[in-house]
Amino acid sequence: MSDYLYLRGIAIGFAIAAPIGPVGLLCIRKALADGRIAAFVAGLGAAMADTFFGAVVGLGLGVVSEFIHGHTHVLKIIGGLFMLGLGLHTWRAAAASLEAPPEGVRGPGMARDFLSTFVITISNPGTILGVVGVFAALGASAQATTVATQLQLVAGIFTGSALWWAVLTEMTIAIRARFTPERMRLFNHISGALLMGLGGLTLASLLF
Repeated sequence: MSDYLYLRGIAIGFAIAAPIGPVGLLCIRKALADGRIAAFVAGLGAAMADTFFGAVVGLGLGVVSEFIHGHTHVLKIIGGLFMLGLGLHTWRAAAASLEAPPEGVRGPGMARDFLSTFVITISNPGTILGVVGVFAALGASAQATTVATQLQLVAGIFTGSALWWAVLTEMTIAIRARFTPERMRLFNHISGALLMGLGGLTLASLLF
């Protein structure tokens, strides 16, 4: 049963992460500009946030869920402003060199990207609604009744979400050779505009 629940957790994590949103745009841009490791590390920030929300719903952590719902406005302000700033930075980014970067390179940039995707995901109250919907469809939470099965479920959610970011990264790397600096600049403008638009919509939703 625990192995089966782990596989169900993978399906949940993959389904939560798969919709292309602001984090997806950022990971695609990182894959194009900085390579697969930078993009995957950025995706892991979102996977960590997805796992947190999955644990809240799957393990029935009502106190945490109530806190999130009680601070929806604050989370929207944080997430909206963050996306506006990130979108402006992306818009202004110069076309990066598309020569394959050294895949072993580490640095503060990766930590920043990890934190950026984590903040965007964790500050989006809509994420937990999507998690609730996925759990309702797959019905895994009712089966996680022991500590062992709960750990299997949470580990599966993280694995599934990380798997999506690995898939998205590899798909982007596959088409990377077709991107010229001009196309990269255009992609920066489009993704930056979309991020600013999403940030603006998030803040505007506070008025309605």
